[in-house]
Amino acid sequence: MAELLCDLRGIEKEFLLPSGAKMKVLENVNLEVREEEILAVLGPSGCGKSTLMRILSGLIRPDGGEVQYHGKRLEGINPGVAIVFQGFALYPWLTVAENIFEPVRALGLDGAACKAATERVIRLVGLAGFADAYPRELSGGMKQRVGIARALAVEPEILCMDEPFSQVDALTAENLRGEVVKFWSDRATNPKTIFMVSHDVKEVVFMATRIIVLAAHPGRVRTIIENRLPYPRDYRAPAFQKLVDQIHAVITETEMPDEPAAAATPAGKRRTSWEPLPRAGASQIIGLLEVLDDHGGVKDVFALVEKLNRDFGQILAVVKAGELLDFIDTPKQDVALTDLGRQFLASSIPERKRIYRTQVMELKLFQDLVAKIEASEGHEIDEPEFRTELAANLPYEESDQMFITIVNWGRFAELFDHDPDRQKLFLPEPPAQKEAAG
Repeated sequence: MAELLCDLRGIEKEFLLPSGAKMKVLENVNLEVREEEILAVLGPSGCGKSTLMRILSGLIRPDGGEVQYHGKRLEGINPGVAIVFQGFALYPWLTVAENIFEPVRALGLDGAACKAATERVIRLVGLAGFADAYPRELSGGMKQRVGIARALAVEPEILCMDEPFSQVDALTAENLRGEVVKFWSDRATNPKTIFMVSHDVKEVVFMATRIIVLAAHPGRVRTIIENRLPYPRDYRAPAFQKLVDQIHAVITETEMPDEPAAAATPAGKRRTSWEPLPRAGASQIIGLLEVLDDHGGVKDVFALVEKLNRDFGQILAVVKAGELLDFIDTPKQDVALTDLGRQFLASSIPERKRIYRTQVMELKLFQDLVAKIEASEGHEIDEPEFRTELAANLPYEESDQMFITIVNWGRFAELFDHDPDRQKLFLPEPPAQKEAAG
């Protein structure tokens, strides 16, 4: 077995929300990081992938458990780690060579050694001829090459990569993945190990030797999958697709579980607690319903990802939103229109709004919000007051984005309106009064 570089034992992490509530992000995460592997962490938004990477690198401390590096408890920054960030994080006033040179100089090397290291990684990542260019003169792919080169220049044992290809186009991302695997496979040089965070299943199957799938709320290890496919890997190979399907099945079992009929909410019975709303607007939900209708009312969720050319997490959010409103069902990996969904699509615009309003009002969050507005003086409430209540009731959710979704759904259903200048939520003016005023 390869040498153990880092050992994460019983990792726990909480964050304090503006409301004062605590949100647990990671719970009892145990993970070994070994020499000569590409370890990929995969999971839904909010499962703590990036937080786990920052704990490994020493940028933040866990609230429980510990990180060991070469058998010793990690205190402070991990000396064996360098990070490639999602957003490039380059100094715009420095050239390519200077962006790489500065971190190497921080190691205490002399000028000649820093220059040699800089020139070596510039050649390694395909930046020859761009040493004197500034970040503003580079494409997204070239900027990320600079970020990778800067990390490699300090010769880390572990190269951490936080969704490093999400900001570049698909072709550039594919090329960069291949190049990263190529320089990792050179056993004579560092990094000996890559620890990457990703949301892209095909990406981790292409690159990783071991795949960690996290569940969310709070983040915890759901399963660990060994990837024994030989390099170089072919996206079109049957074995590659089989592993992709296996991981998809794990994710859908976690994120779109088939509920037993007895566990479902009975028709006409309203929910008794606030439920988080997926990050999806009314227009996106309707768009999904129309796509399903165009394909006979049912389509595999991963086929939807391919067809719509969107991130799996984005598609999953819209699917969850449609399911929450009872417009779709999700048997296994399929996404299917319900009878109500078909009725909605066949209706006129006013009737669609009526149906949408009825479904939204099945949710306790909207019942309480509308009742609060109706009972208030002037039929309006303060936005900050509701935001505080929202954070307290749903501490694990991103409250700012949740508020945007609530307003979007409420407006489409014509339940209430929002004035961002006055920071008020208020009842919309009845149509009859609008006509009289006009």
